[in-house]
Amino acid sequence: MRSVFETPADAALALLNSGQAFTRKAGSFLGQVVVDDTPLSPKQREWLVTLLERAGQPPLTIGEDR
Repeated sequence: MRSVFETPADAALALLNSGQAFTRKAGSFLGQVVVDDTPLSPKQREWLVTLLERAGQPPLTIGEDR
């Protein structure tokens, strides 16, 4: 298992591949993070961090989003 995720896209892809059940909204958000290289807003980053925590996944690194 990873110790941290270096990019939001890596984290989102890991969540989608984890087998966890996500709401349609969360799944759509994660898919968008994987394919869109636009930097995350602070609120989007917070949501991704929350999803990682709930799934028991490693955290994001601190710093740049992409």
